[in-house]
Amino acid sequence: MPLPNLPGLIILDSTGKPIIQTTFRTSAPAFPLLHIGAFNDAVARSVSTGEEVENVLYVPGSLSAGAAGSALCWVQRGDLRFLCPVSDDVDPLFVFTFLNTFLTILREYIGDISASRVRENFDLVYQLLEEMLDSGHPLTTEPNALRDIVLPPSLLNKLLSVTGASGLPGSTSAMPFASPIPWRRHGVRYNNNEVYFDIVEELEAAVGRNGVVLSGEVWGQVRCQCRLSGTPDLLLTFSQPRLLSDPSFHPCVRYQKWTRDRSLSFVPPDGSFTLLTYMVPPPPLAPHQVPLQLRPHIVIGSGTGSFEIGLISRAGRVLEEVKVVWSLGDEATGVQASMSSTSGPVSEKDRGSWGFDPLTRSLEWTIPTLPASASLTLKGTFSSSDAHPRTSPAIQITYTMPSNTISGLKVDSLKLVGSDTYKPFKGVRGSGRAKIEWRW
Repeated sequence: MPLPNLPGLIILDSTGKPIIQTTFRTSAPAFPLLHIGAFNDAVARSVSTGEEVENVLYVPGSLSAGAAGSALCWVQRGDLRFLCPVSDDVDPLFVFTFLNTFLTILREYIGDISASRVRENFDLVYQLLEEMLDSGHPLTTEPNALRDIVLPPSLLNKLLSVTGASGLPGSTSAMPFASPIPWRRHGVRYNNNEVYFDIVEELEAAVGRNGVVLSGEVWGQVRCQCRLSGTPDLLLTFSQPRLLSDPSFHPCVRYQKWTRDRSLSFVPPDGSFTLLTYMVPPPPLAPHQVPLQLRPHIVIGSGTGSFEIGLISRAGRVLEEVKVVWSLGDEATGVQASMSSTSGPVSEKDRGSWGFDPLTRSLEWTIPTLPASASLTLKGTFSSSDAHPRTSPAIQITYTMPSNTISGLKVDSLKLVGSDTYKPFKGVRGSGRAKIEWRW
């Protein structure tokens, strides 16, 4: 089955002017201009109406740009908008996957993605576009293979370009695609061989007013930073591999090995990459997976309201970056509140700070570090210009777990198979982030 066709990609600055675009070889000359104009019109309408611009826009056709209509997929990074019009029946997920891959590689090459950085590295960005998108089809999207073709910027290359000399290939291969493995460069050498794995999980849950978890999903990624010489063959096993559902693997993973015994056998790319993404199946969440308990007591009156929000940690560990946000309605004008602790003396830092955001009309309570088993209370009143304040029926809570995963997934072992040349240093850590909607 042939891959869908992506006619090209357009990069716009914050004013809607194009900075760079690929050559639309299979489309009429007016095709990219039609989509730039349609996108800028949508942005102008969103400014006047206050509505967000959809990430997939329908663009009517025209005689100069083709009779049929088309879809325009776009994403924003910093002050730049990346537009990818598709005229055929193309799945938008395919387009967004390519855009995210391009942005990841672009960040590796130029650092922060901004209009100034793209203009400074115009030739480099154009080379990446031409190599990654060939006549409307994604071609070379592996960072290790691209480094053999498009040299990453370096201080030496910049100095040589100023003096008129040609750049040096540095650590790249003598010939592009010299490696038989598409995702790994040929002849990689390190003085210190090391590999690090990060298991990062995110929880999204909704909790009812009685404290029962109504719904919840855990999504995870296994990220890797590899600095190993030669062509290493790794075998990674998990302590509870049956936790993983709907896994998506990097192309380096041998899938048959996974289906046979739930272990990961792979030759890793050089550098940073995502080895695996997964979901934890959705049976009822265990109590330790939602390690916070909220006890809100809210009374709404005429043009005002009172609240007492109790926050109790049920975790056996410290939680960080805890944030409680409650929208008080569009007509809210101010908040008066005080914080206290019911679990013994707590420092002012551990109690955090609260504030009223006049833009979002929200009460925000931020706690940088929440000790294990801590119990805090935020009590106060708010005022509103509306006689019947319409506050949000749910309170949003976010937090991070710096050294533990939410599902309890751990790496059981990591082995370098079939080589005694060196013994690499291995590091594994887990972390979790959560976003909980607590209804009152």
